[in-house]
Amino acid sequence: METPSGKSAPDENFPVGSRLLPARFRPHVAAFYAYARAIDDIADNPDLAPEDKVARLDGFARAVSGADSTDPAYRKAHDIRRSLAETGVTHRHCVDLTRAFKQDATRLRYDDWDDLIGYCSFSAAPVGRYLVDLHGESVEAYPASDALCNALQVLNHLQDCGDDYRALDRVYLPQDWMAEAGIAVEALGGSRTPASLRRVLDRCLDATDGLLASAERLPGELRDTRFAMEAAAIVAIARKLGRELRRRDPLAERVVLTKAQYAACCARGVGRVLFRRAVRRLRPAAADASRIGPPAGSRDHS
Repeated sequence: METPSGKSAPDENFPVGSRLLPARFRPHVAAFYAYARAIDDIADNPDLAPEDKVARLDGFARAVSGADSTDPAYRKAHDIRRSLAETGVTHRHCVDLTRAFKQDATRLRYDDWDDLIGYCSFSAAPVGRYLVDLHGESVEAYPASDALCNALQVLNHLQDCGDDYRALDRVYLPQDWMAEAGIAVEALGGSRTPASLRRVLDRCLDATDGLLASAERLPGELRDTRFAMEAAAIVAIARKLGRELRRRDPLAERVVLTKAQYAACCARGVGRVLFRRAVRRLRPAAADASRIGPPAGSRDHS
């Protein structure tokens, strides 16, 4: 029932189960990614009819929730179901992903920014919520995690806006912004971005910057330092990719970071977390020291 695209974790823009995460969690993250990759490939397969995609995705949802635990066609759903049972994480995040990809199978346009973010709340936010739950973090981290994941999803849409239109007739740019700019979706089939479409892309990037401003809180809200370092690295990568998308043309080229840019963003995110946590540890010690006065009976004879 799978339709593999050949994509894997190293092909993604952002770290997937990197060495920044605790080693004990990486196999579980790998199982989650494999499940997400499998259902995403179904939704993006141009050779499948929409009803076939929906039927296959429904099968994955049944398998991950335990309603079907034997069909070998859903092996990756069985794998993540066993992982979820071991870690105590709900299967809801996996089911939410199938909801988004079923929408991909049947819907090609989004009316406005809120409509698009509503889609991202099922196609991207469940990934961050899964990681928050896997690490035993508080659900209070969900809003910042959602903001980060939704921002990453929009950046991915902007990177792929030409390919999505040409291969699948799928357009994630808000249609009201397209109309206000006086540009039709057919412009996405060109080899260069006209000025009117550039305005729409920049407007999306402006809104994405707002999401990333909210996402900046996430590393500080996480107790696990390694998870916080990964989150901070991803925020830095997203910021840099947004800047690259502003100055480069996603219709003319695939806009990605170089290995050096990627590494620099990771180092910046990790360093920021380590510095802030070191300062946080030093503050109580400094406060305690300031409360310790001179020994009783001592005098300053200077």
